[in-house]
Amino acid sequence: MFRGIDEVDWASLRHAYGSAEDVPGLLRGLASADQAERETALDRMYGAVHHQGGVYDSTLACVPFLLALAVREEVRDRAGVVELLVSIGGAGGGEFDGDGGGADDLAAQARAALRAGAEVFELLVGDADAGVRRAAPAALVRYLDRPARVLALLRERITVERDDRVLLTLTESLGLFARRHLPAGDCHAAEAVGLLAALSGPPYGPGLRLAALGQLAQCAPELLPADLVPTVVRLLRDRSGQRGCERLALDGPGADTLAGRLRRLRPSDEEGSRLLRTLHSALGGRVADRVALLCGQLTSPDPLDRCNAVWMSAGLFREWRTDVVEPVALIGAQLGVGEGRLHDAVVAVLVELFELALPASDHLHALVTGRRELRVRHGERGAPTLGGPLKALARAGDARATPVLAEVLAGPVVPHDLGLVIPHLGRAAAPLAPALRRRLARVPLGGPDTHERAVPLLSALTALGDADSVPSVLRLLRGMPDGLRLRGAVAEAAVRALGAMGSAAHEAITDLRGLLETDCGVAAADALWSVTGEADAVVPLLLRELTDGGRARYRPSAAADVLGRLGPAARTALPALRRMTCSGEASERAAAACAVWRITGEPEQEQVLPVLRAAWTEHPRTRTTIAGCVSALGPTGAPLHDLLRAELTSPRRHRADSGGCDSHGIHEDEGLLRVCRGALSREGGG
Repeated sequence: MFRGIDEVDWASLRHAYGSAEDVPGLLRGLASADQAERETALDRMYGAVHHQGGVYDSTLACVPFLLALAVREEVRDRAGVVELLVSIGGAGGGEFDGDGGGADDLAAQARAALRAGAEVFELLVGDADAGVRRAAPAALVRYLDRPARVLALLRERITVERDDRVLLTLTESLGLFARRHLPAGDCHAAEAVGLLAALSGPPYGPGLRLAALGQLAQCAPELLPADLVPTVVRLLRDRSGQRGCERLALDGPGADTLAGRLRRLRPSDEEGSRLLRTLHSALGGRVADRVALLCGQLTSPDPLDRCNAVWMSAGLFREWRTDVVEPVALIGAQLGVGEGRLHDAVVAVLVELFELALPASDHLHALVTGRRELRVRHGERGAPTLGGPLKALARAGDARATPVLAEVLAGPVVPHDLGLVIPHLGRAAAPLAPALRRRLARVPLGGPDTHERAVPLLSALTALGDADSVPSVLRLLRGMPDGLRLRGAVAEAAVRALGAMGSAAHEAITDLRGLLETDCGVAAADALWSVTGEADAVVPLLLRELTDGGRARYRPSAAADVLGRLGPAARTALPALRRMTCSGEASERAAAACAVWRITGEPEQEQVLPVLRAAWTEHPRTRTTIAGCVSALGPTGAPLHDLLRAELTSPRRHRADSGGCDSHGIHEDEGLLRVCRGALSREGGG
């Protein structure tokens, strides 16, 4: 199986970390009799040779040897080898790994090599190893370019297979086959759809029927039953009953490799999770059906089904705007059970929901009052943070979080993110101000952890606009020594706090003027304007930042925002702002256009409106800024009210991301909707 391996000039090939001269050892390691060595080799293949899904010349050179490994019965863990081959073939392509060019040349060559060796996968679909049989069908569909043969093999294997997990992958591969060939009108695709329809009903078992329904939803939704949701919920419960009283437990110990850790971190009911994820994904914008399905899952007697439902809900809420009251209340109810993994899933989702978590707030409150150890999370590294249940309760805006946060403040350590939840409590957090003030007054001025201790407190006091904290803020601002770690970040947080206090911070005027020429100059200018109302002292600095803000990425946009709030008093900045609307990043162009409109009071049909409309459409991250500008303008903002109306009727979130990369996406979208509603509720708004 390694014939010719030493004839390859591996040293001249590359992987993610340089020379590929170590690759022959990795390939041999995949065939080792030692489990740890095999897992380490597979770990390294993914980490270097196929790093982040990429294909290098060394990856391409590995394909023949990986194919040879996959068919040798004496090689253990061949399923992992087949999965690696499928992943390599999928690099740089879509679902069906279409060939590309240019930068994807190596990936296209890898797919061509897999097609040339596709007879390997014909053999493997009937392998004695169930793990190999689970991995092989997807490769067969992707790389064997003989549709009749592929369909015949899948049909045959479905008939004779007795392993339920292999049957599920065969069904999924049948759906993949149908999606691949339906666009061309291939008669074999229609046969595959018919087979899926048959598999979705009796006498097949509930797991197989669920898998078939998920595939039908993707390739032939017209064949789904009219009572889809009740059917799926019933099948799900039947499947759970067959599985028995399985618990949410991690797998036993194994080799401490990436592959081993990933295996242990998979859901206990990985197949169930995949089945429901496929169905939810296929249903897409059928949000009412998806919510009803979630509620059915969340009331299942099986905690595994409920845990899967919690994770499914996260994807739905991130992507679609819908009434979440019922599912969120059901999610919160899961906090009353003792299953660790289910509990962790619930908290992770509720933390991300912010104000939408209110229907679960009773359960969160009961948890943080009944289990004090959950209030602060002490990690192995880094500063302590608020425990998830308390963070979720505060982010939801529930006033009952205030006395609990007061107890945390009275403790020995202030979590570094405490200040970030205060704004969500609004005036309900006002009773915390004296404790925050006292803690700030005791922060050491030159300690190694001054930043970690001061910034959360300053953020909280900023949100509260607590005028009585001015002396404590000034003590910090004036007393920090030069050279203090992250001194600039602490100074900027202090300046923002003073700005939030307005005229009550009059004794800070000299300090703020002294900071205008520093790295926190824009924040100082904003604060000075807030305290004094004098534009002449800050406009020159802000004007310079528009054109000389390259030292800090966000400084030009921040300066434009402040100038816009100054209104007509910032007219001297108009030429620079108009130039800025034509260059730079979208956020800078939008900020400049908003500033011009707020300063002049005119929409400037030839420049401002086109910039804002283009930014709104092409760069959704700018929408909150633009909507805020329109809201501040009142009736004058009417030329863009059509954008706000369209936003309010859109079913999708403005930065829809069901992948979970943005933990604040839901909150920011709900904020955008509030701003749009507020703007349109004003006179002339619609």
